[in-house]
Amino acid sequence: MDTRGERVSRRPLIETAHGTHREAFGLLEWGLLASVALIWGASFLFIDIGLEHFGPGVVAFGRVAAGAVTLWLIPGSHRPVERIDLPRVALLGFLWMGAPLLLFPIAQQWIDSSLAGMVNGALPIFAAVVAAILLRRMPTGRIVAGIGVGFVGVVCVLWPATHDADATALGASLAVLAVMCYAVAVNIAVPLQQRYGALPVLIRAQAAALILLFPAALVSLPDSEFSWTSTAAVLILGVFGTALAFVAMATLVGRAGATRGSIATYFIPVVAIVLGVIFRDETVAAISLFGTGLILAGAYITSRRETR
Repeated sequence: MDTRGERVSRRPLIETAHGTHREAFGLLEWGLLASVALIWGASFLFIDIGLEHFGPGVVAFGRVAAGAVTLWLIPGSHRPVERIDLPRVALLGFLWMGAPLLLFPIAQQWIDSSLAGMVNGALPIFAAVVAAILLRRMPTGRIVAGIGVGFVGVVCVLWPATHDADATALGASLAVLAVMCYAVAVNIAVPLQQRYGALPVLIRAQAAALILLFPAALVSLPDSEFSWTSTAAVLILGVFGTALAFVAMATLVGRAGATRGSIATYFIPVVAIVLGVIFRDETVAAISLFGTGLILAGAYITSRRETR
């Protein structure tokens, strides 16, 4: 009897795994984390530029299409994926790219980017809950403490921008739904990345996401007009935010696990604020600096060796 084939066929659609590197973060893990934070931290700026002339569906479809083309040009993305895992890859595309990349631009029509960033900062919390359910094991107290400290830091960083922020219940709910999709997706990505690597998984996931996003792009097309600046913004989002950053994030969660790897999102609002200071002459409140310190502390605590 082929017991291995039987085990594979019974593999659940939604699954996760521990990271392959359960020691303290090394240079590779910190490098991947920094890459994700820098690229996705800048993405909110380019999303706003894209939405100046394009509808949310066009922005989402355009960035994923540009990302898929970018990955296709990399030879490693052509490696095969077993047929038994293709439904999981498709689900990953829907939950990690298709739904959230559409939900966040829609949500930002009713909530400010600062609130969207604060909601997005809750990803490690949601990811830890999903991982605990799938692995049937609670994270250690140190990891819980690190996630908690980091999230308080995110709130402090973004708190000054939320005082005059506009928000509706619908916009906030869409942002929370997007983060819940992210939380399930980063857990699904762990075993897939470990079996096949990031590139072949992500190019197929982005192809699946394009199927979901195509009708949304058609709906948004009448409300869109061509603009070189918005087109450039969408291309940058695709090449960097949808291709390279997702490769870095998938590699990070494959090595560190979904819970520890997702702390990269804590640094996204910090990068966004730094870019605002550099390019928009914005000021930084003292509480935001304090929050940055908490984020660094939380990341350090979470990045320590994982207890087996």
